[in-house]
Amino acid sequence: MFEKIADSARDALFLNAGIYIEDNKVMTVENCGRIEEYNEIFIQLLSGGLIIRVWGTGLRACGYRTRGLVIRGRISRIEFDERKGRNNAEAADKDKR
Repeated sequence: MFEKIADSARDALFLNAGIYIEDNKVMTVENCGRIEEYNEIFIQLLSGGLIIRVWGTGLRACGYRTRGLVIRGRISRIEFDERKGRNNAEAADKDKR
C-alpha cells in the first residue's frame, strides 16, 4: 500500500528520473538523489526509483546542482535497475490476484 502511495507522490511531484543524452559525450540526470560510486570509468547514482550505472572513459560528474547532475566524457554504456523493494511489492500484489 505504501509503495503505491509513494509511486503516486513521485509521479505527481515529478520526482522520477529525467535523463537527457547528447551524443555519447554528455548525459544530464534530473532528480539525482545521490552519487554512490564515481571514478573516471564508472559512475553509479540513484535517481527516483532507479539505480543508474554509466560506463565510459574520462567520465566527470560536473554541474551537480539541486537534484541534478551532468556527466561528461565518452559514454560507452548505460544500465538501469529498479531499486529493491520499489516494484517487488507490486509484483507480489499481482500474483495474489
